[in-house]
Amino acid sequence: MSLKETSTLTIDVKSLVAILVTILSIAGVYFTLTGQIAQLQLDVIRMQDAVEMNEEFRIKWPRGELGALPDDAVQDLNIEYLQEEVDQLQKEFDEHVDGHEKSSD
Repeated sequence: MSLKETSTLTIDVKSLVAILVTILSIAGVYFTLTGQIAQLQLDVIRMQDAVEMNEEFRIKWPRGELGALPDDAVQDLNIEYLQEEVDQLQKEFDEHVDGHEKSSD
């Protein structure tokens, strides 16, 4: 069997349509799979980024390196105010005790 430029090939239309449908089906499956693979790769990249950000948050938040909640700031101000009051009361108490000790002498 030899093929030349003038050789002819005879195929019925039914077989030609079946071949074309098969090729188009295979191409469709291929492009669907490559699209799904690309989407999964993108999802993995996003998850890796989320894991890295979570790792950074998990380490830095307890140390206070990422800021504080507004409630924490209010609580810190309240603690500072109370500490100043306690210091003032301690100072007055010390002065009162020292005054009694000197008057007892």
